[in-house]
Amino acid sequence: MDRKGLSSFLLGLGVGVGIGMLFAPKSGRETRQLIKDKAGEGTEYLKQRGNDIKESASEWVDKGKDAINRQKESLSDAMEAGRQAYRDVVGRASTDNPPSAQ
Repeated sequence: MDRKGLSSFLLGLGVGVGIGMLFAPKSGRETRQLIKDKAGEGTEYLKQRGNDIKESASEWVDKGKDAINRQKESLSDAMEAGRQAYRDVVGRASTDNPPSAQ
């Protein structure tokens, strides 16, 4: 930014502050207290939102764990059914075709 631009910026800043002071609806003390109160409200809002997000994330983690456990049980049942089917087939094959005596 060149000198002319900086000068214009500072002049505009000064005029803006002056107009703001003339048209401020409250005194400086009241305005500072309002800013402090609003900052406190913002802090409380952020804390509450943080807690809400934390609870929501915890619920999603629990749901994910439950879904994984159900899938593991389902997979385990399917594997056991496959093993049993294999045993049945092998058992039938050995009874249908007894070993030949030499």
